[in-house]
Amino acid sequence: MNARPQVIVRGLGLGIANGALLSLIMVPAFVAGLPPMPKPPSLAFAEALFGEGLPMPVGLLFHLAYVTFWSAVWVVWDYPRLRLSTAAALAALLWVVALVVFFPINGWGMLGLGVSPALIPGALVPHALFAVFLWALGRLLIRRQRGAG
Repeated sequence: MNARPQVIVRGLGLGIANGALLSLIMVPAFVAGLPPMPKPPSLAFAEALFGEGLPMPVGLLFHLAYVTFWSAVWVVWDYPRLRLSTAAALAALLWVVALVVFFPINGWGMLGLGVSPALIPGALVPHALFAVFLWALGRLLIRRQRGAG
């Protein structure tokens, strides 16, 4: 079997795991009111597309799809090295995209300044976690499988 489809499948699996881990941290954080955002960005984006009042699971599905996609892109892009530096670069790029694309779509203004300047560092924290989890899961799940098989 061609190695590229295996890498893609492993990347998708890693992405699902990464999205689940991030959700296990971010959902309780939002329930506790820790992030400075008015609501989870993925839920706000889904509501911008489909209308207000969507339940949290819709936002979680958007989040899981987004994280899974970008995690798989990273695995395919950086395989077999799977470096922390490339995970951090991807996370930084996605943080900027959140600030200049998704926050305005969500109605929060450029950089989230329509809500608060605190959204800028507030959005950095989950993106940093994304990078660390991405790299760690890549080392744990993909490098181990590569060495075993």
